[in-house]
Amino acid sequence: MAWLALSVAFAVFFAGGGAVVMNSLAAGAVGSLAGLFVVSLVTAGVAFLLHELGHKVVAVRYGQRAAFRADYGMLFLAVVAATAGFLFAAPGAVHHVGRISKRENGLIALAGPAVNLVLAAVFAPLLAIGFAGFSQLALTVGTYGVAVNLLLAAFNLIPFGPLDGATVRAWSTPVWLAAFLPSAALAIGFALFVLF
Repeated sequence: MAWLALSVAFAVFFAGGGAVVMNSLAAGAVGSLAGLFVVSLVTAGVAFLLHELGHKVVAVRYGQRAAFRADYGMLFLAVVAATAGFLFAAPGAVHHVGRISKRENGLIALAGPAVNLVLAAVFAPLLAIGFAGFSQLALTVGTYGVAVNLLLAAFNLIPFGPLDGATVRAWSTPVWLAAFLPSAALAIGFALFVLF
Protein backbone atom coordinates (compact mmCIF):
# COMPACT_ATOMS: atom_id res chain seq x y z
CA MET A 1 0.00 0.00 0.00
CA ALA A 2 2.81 2.41 0.91
CA TRP A 3 4.60 1.69 -2.39
CA LEU A 4 1.43 2.37 -4.41
CA ALA A 5 0.45 5.50 -2.46
CA LEU A 6 3.94 6.98 -2.77
CA SER A 7 4.04 6.14 -6.45
CA VAL A 8 0.73 7.97 -6.97
CA ALA A 9 2.04 10.97 -5.01
CA PHE A 10 5.29 11.11 -6.97
CA ALA A 11 3.50 10.61 -10.30
CA VAL A 12 1.22 13.56 -9.54
CA PHE A 13 4.23 15.61 -8.41
CA PHE A 14 6.27 14.63 -11.49
CA ALA A 15 3.31 15.62 -13.67
CA GLY A 16 3.26 19.11 -12.13
CA GLY A 17 0.48 18.83 -9.56
CA GLY A 18 -3.21 18.07 -9.38
CA ALA A 19 -4.32 20.78 -11.81
CA VAL A 20 -2.01 19.45 -14.53
CA VAL A 21 -3.22 15.89 -13.89
CA MET A 22 -6.87 16.97 -14.11
CA ASN A 23 -6.21 18.90 -17.35
CA SER A 24 -4.37 15.89 -18.78
CA LEU A 25 -7.25 13.59 -17.88
CA ALA A 26 -9.74 16.02 -19.43
CA ALA A 27 -7.64 16.10 -22.59
CA GLY A 28 -7.59 12.29 -22.71
CA ALA A 29 -3.87 11.95 -21.96
CA VAL A 30 -4.41 8.88 -19.77
CA GLY A 31 -1.54 7.01 -21.42
CA SER A 32 1.07 9.59 -20.51
CA LEU A 33 -0.18 9.70 -16.90
CA ALA A 34 -0.13 5.90 -16.73
CA GLY A 35 3.43 5.96 -18.06
CA LEU A 36 4.40 8.51 -15.43
CA PHE A 37 2.87 6.28 -12.74
CA VAL A 38 4.96 3.33 -13.94
CA VAL A 39 8.09 5.52 -13.94
CA SER A 40 7.18 6.60 -10.41
CA LEU A 41 6.71 2.96 -9.30
CA VAL A 42 10.16 2.06 -10.67
CA THR A 43 12.00 5.12 -9.34
CA ALA A 44 10.42 6.71 -6.26
CA GLY A 45 8.51 3.60 -5.20
CA VAL A 46 11.57 1.37 -5.39
CA ALA A 47 13.70 4.04 -3.67
CA PHE A 48 11.43 4.11 -0.62
CA LEU A 49 10.76 0.37 -0.59
CA LEU A 50 14.42 -0.65 -0.74
CA HIS A 51 15.42 2.12 1.71
CA GLU A 52 13.11 0.57 4.32
CA LEU A 53 14.18 -2.97 3.40
CA GLY A 54 17.79 -1.89 3.94
CA HIS A 55 16.93 -0.93 7.51
CA LYS A 56 15.09 -4.20 8.05
CA VAL A 57 17.80 -6.46 6.62
CA VAL A 58 20.52 -4.90 8.77
CA ALA A 59 18.28 -4.92 11.86
CA VAL A 60 17.56 -8.63 11.37
CA ARG A 61 21.30 -9.20 10.82
CA TYR A 62 21.85 -7.81 14.33
CA GLY A 63 19.22 -10.10 15.85
CA GLN A 64 16.36 -7.62 15.92
CA ARG A 65 12.70 -8.29 15.29
CA ALA A 66 11.96 -5.74 12.59
CA ALA A 67 8.88 -4.77 10.60
CA PHE A 68 7.77 -1.88 8.42
CA ARG A 69 4.75 0.03 9.74
CA ALA A 70 2.99 2.25 7.24
CA ASP A 71 1.69 5.62 8.39
CA TYR A 72 -1.51 5.91 6.36
CA GLY A 73 -2.16 9.48 7.49
CA MET A 74 1.23 10.57 6.15
CA LEU A 75 0.67 8.61 2.94
CA PHE A 76 -2.63 10.42 2.44
CA LEU A 77 -0.88 13.73 3.16
CA ALA A 78 1.78 12.89 0.55
CA VAL A 79 -0.88 12.41 -2.14
CA VAL A 80 -2.75 15.58 -1.12
CA ALA A 81 0.49 17.61 -1.00
CA ALA A 82 1.48 16.34 -4.46
CA THR A 83 -1.83 17.59 -5.89
CA ALA A 84 -0.89 21.05 -4.54
CA GLY A 85 2.44 20.85 -6.37
CA PHE A 86 4.83 20.01 -3.53
CA LEU A 87 5.89 16.78 -1.93
CA PHE A 88 6.37 15.57 1.59
CA ALA A 89 6.71 11.83 1.87
CA ALA A 90 6.95 9.98 5.17
CA PRO A 91 5.37 6.61 4.39
CA GLY A 92 6.20 4.98 7.71
CA ALA A 93 9.26 3.35 9.18
CA VAL A 94 10.91 0.08 10.07
CA HIS A 95 10.58 -0.49 13.79
CA HIS A 96 12.92 -2.94 15.45
CA VAL A 97 13.17 -4.35 18.95
CA GLY A 98 15.78 -6.34 20.80
CA ARG A 99 19.07 -5.75 22.56
CA ILE A 100 21.38 -3.65 20.47
CA SER A 101 24.47 -1.50 20.78
CA LYS A 102 24.66 2.17 19.78
CA ARG A 103 26.96 1.18 16.89
CA GLU A 104 24.53 -1.45 15.59
CA ASN A 105 21.63 1.01 15.86
CA GLY A 106 23.70 3.56 13.92
CA LEU A 107 24.48 1.03 11.20
CA ILE A 108 20.80 0.08 10.92
CA ALA A 109 19.96 3.78 10.42
CA LEU A 110 22.78 4.20 7.90
CA ALA A 111 21.59 1.23 5.81
CA GLY A 112 18.59 3.05 4.28
CA PRO A 113 20.52 6.05 2.90
CA ALA A 114 23.33 3.71 1.78
CA VAL A 115 20.81 1.72 -0.28
CA ASN A 116 19.64 4.96 -1.90
CA LEU A 117 23.20 5.91 -2.88
CA VAL A 118 23.67 2.48 -4.47
CA LEU A 119 20.35 2.87 -6.31
CA ALA A 120 21.41 6.29 -7.60
CA ALA A 121 24.48 4.61 -9.08
CA VAL A 122 22.27 1.90 -10.60
CA PHE A 123 20.07 4.50 -12.32
CA ALA A 124 23.04 6.61 -13.49
CA PRO A 125 23.77 4.52 -16.64
CA LEU A 126 20.18 5.08 -17.81
CA LEU A 127 20.74 8.79 -17.38
CA ALA A 128 23.91 8.58 -19.46
CA ILE A 129 22.08 6.65 -22.19
CA GLY A 130 19.36 9.30 -22.19
CA PHE A 131 21.82 12.19 -22.33
CA ALA A 132 23.51 10.50 -25.28
CA GLY A 133 20.20 10.79 -27.11
CA PHE A 134 19.47 7.08 -27.42
CA SER A 135 16.24 6.97 -25.42
CA GLN A 136 13.84 9.51 -23.96
CA LEU A 137 12.50 6.80 -21.62
CA ALA A 138 16.01 6.09 -20.31
CA LEU A 139 16.52 9.82 -19.75
CA THR A 140 13.25 10.11 -17.80
CA VAL A 141 13.78 6.99 -15.67
CA GLY A 142 17.45 7.81 -15.11
CA THR A 143 16.75 11.41 -14.13
CA TYR A 144 13.99 10.56 -11.67
CA GLY A 145 15.84 7.50 -10.36
CA VAL A 146 19.05 9.37 -9.61
CA ALA A 147 17.29 12.48 -8.31
CA VAL A 148 14.90 10.73 -5.94
CA ASN A 149 17.58 8.45 -4.52
CA LEU A 150 20.15 11.21 -3.98
CA LEU A 151 17.58 13.49 -2.37
CA LEU A 152 16.22 10.67 -0.21
CA ALA A 153 19.71 9.75 1.02
CA ALA A 154 20.68 13.34 1.83
CA PHE A 155 17.35 14.24 3.42
CA ASN A 156 17.31 11.15 5.64
CA LEU A 157 20.84 11.91 6.85
CA ILE A 158 19.80 15.28 8.29
CA PRO A 159 20.46 14.89 12.04
CA PHE A 160 17.00 15.90 13.19
CA GLY A 161 14.12 14.19 14.98
CA PRO A 162 13.23 10.72 13.70
CA LEU A 163 15.44 10.94 10.60
CA ASP A 164 18.25 8.43 10.13
CA GLY A 165 20.91 11.13 10.47
CA ALA A 166 20.01 11.77 14.13
CA THR A 167 20.60 8.09 14.98
CA VAL A 168 23.84 7.90 12.99
CA ARG A 169 25.18 11.10 14.55
CA ALA A 170 24.24 9.92 18.07
CA TRP A 171 26.47 6.92 17.43
CA SER A 172 29.36 8.61 15.58
CA THR A 173 29.71 12.17 14.34
CA PRO A 174 32.64 11.27 12.03
CA VAL A 175 30.64 8.48 10.38
CA TRP A 176 27.64 10.79 10.05
CA LEU A 177 29.80 13.50 8.43
CA ALA A 178 31.39 10.94 6.09
CA ALA A 179 27.91 9.88 4.95
CA PHE A 180 26.04 13.20 5.03
CA LEU A 181 28.51 15.58 3.36
CA PRO A 182 28.98 13.54 0.14
CA SER A 183 25.24 12.73 0.00
CA ALA A 184 24.28 16.38 0.37
CA ALA A 185 26.92 17.48 -2.15
CA LEU A 186 25.72 14.93 -4.72
CA ALA A 187 22.06 15.84 -4.19
CA ILE A 188 22.71 19.59 -4.44
CA GLY A 189 25.05 19.18 -7.40
CA PHE A 190 22.55 16.99 -9.26
CA ALA A 191 19.72 19.41 -8.55
CA LEU A 192 21.72 22.43 -9.71
CA PHE A 193 23.50 21.00 -12.74
CA VAL A 194 21.09 18.37 -14.06
CA LEU A 195 17.57 19.21 -12.91
CA PHE A 196 17.72 22.99 -13.39
